[in-house]
Amino acid sequence: MIKKNDFFSAVNTVDNIPCNHEHIISSLINIIQSVARVSYHSVYLIDYFSKSFLYVSNNPIFLCGHSAEEVKELGFQFYSEHVPEEEQNMLVELNSNGFKFFDRHNNDKLKCYMLYNFHLQHGRKRILVNHKITPILLNNKGQIWIALCIVSHSAYKTPGHVQFHIEGSPRYWNYSFKTHNWEEQQGCTITNDEKDVLILSAEGLTTSEIADAMCKSLDSVKYYKRRVFEKLEVGSITEAIFRAAIHKLI
Repeated sequence: MIKKNDFFSAVNTVDNIPCNHEHIISSLINIIQSVARVSYHSVYLIDYFSKSFLYVSNNPIFLCGHSAEEVKELGFQFYSEHVPEEEQNMLVELNSNGFKFFDRHNNDKLKCYMLYNFHLQHGRKRILVNHKITPILLNNKGQIWIALCIVSHSAYKTPGHVQFHIEGSPRYWNYSFKTHNWEEQQGCTITNDEKDVLILSAEGLTTSEIADAMCKSLDSVKYYKRRVFEKLEVGSITEAIFRAAIHKLI
């Protein structure tokens, strides 16, 4: 069973924060609360100085039957109680190697984000979630003081699928649990027609309705879908929309 300190890396040991930190945190929480009110995602804040959760939204995706305040009080113990044991070590490895990778991009640290997938377990019920994490406040040494986490339902069928992105860069990195290294990838591009197919699919239109909306033949729309699946290396339109959104293609 993992322990609280397993989630903290020596690379990111935060030993100092601003004197007016209480005011900064209060203002930040007010902003994030406003964001959470208009989002269907679950949102929470991690404080790497106090090693605690600063804020947890009341979206049930992440709560596993608890109230938001209960999850906030549990903090990192929440993962020990609600992530399957076989996936807990994956999270610990990602925290360690993720912080090291954030540190390698020190000048762009506030533009970086990491995403991965794991199960949350409540009794017999398991759901696979997508978890995104990005720094939002650094201390004066450039260490990650506070991070924003977004949790949503995963479009994948299995845990893992770890990626590291830098905003505005076509490059991204996949993490390999076999080599324990980050492997650089080149982002793909899609045509305007392929983008339209994805956007209209996200709006709930059928293939026939998309063909009518685009004034294209049914075969053309099917071709655009196949091309998108090949480029994004996915097997369904749900995965394609999810992957395209991550890569800022739509």
